Amino acid sequence: MSDRDEFGAFLVGFLVGGLTGAVVALLFAPQSGEETRAIIKDKSIEIRDKAAASAEEALARAEAAAAEARARADELAQQLKERGQEVVTTAKTKGQEAVSAAKTKGHEVVESAKKAVGRKKGGDEVEAEAA
Repeated sequence: MSDRDEFGAFLVGFLVGGLTGAVVALLFAPQSGEETRAIIKDKSIEIRDKAAASAEEALARAEAAAAEARARADELAQQLKERGQEVVTTAKTKGQEAVSAAKTKGHEVVESAKKAVGRKKGGDEVEAEAA
């Protein structure tokens, strides 16, 4: 609560000081009110023109930055697409190699099983002929 009171006192002092300064400036101004208004008008026009120029400059910089960001994003998207295609190609190749290895191993197992069955069959026939 104390901070709020201190801020309020500061704000009141600031406003009173500002108003006092404005009154003193008007009373001790070296030119007439009409001249002062003309100077204020000229300065306000000058400040407005500077602000407009600054705003245009800021807008131009923002547009340039946006265009650069779009170009960089497009470049990154293209790189990502190329890398994705590389990954797909690599995955297909590895998959085909795995399928080929599995087929080869499967054929080996089948051949081994056929030989084992053939040996067993041959052994059964020999036993049957002996009996």
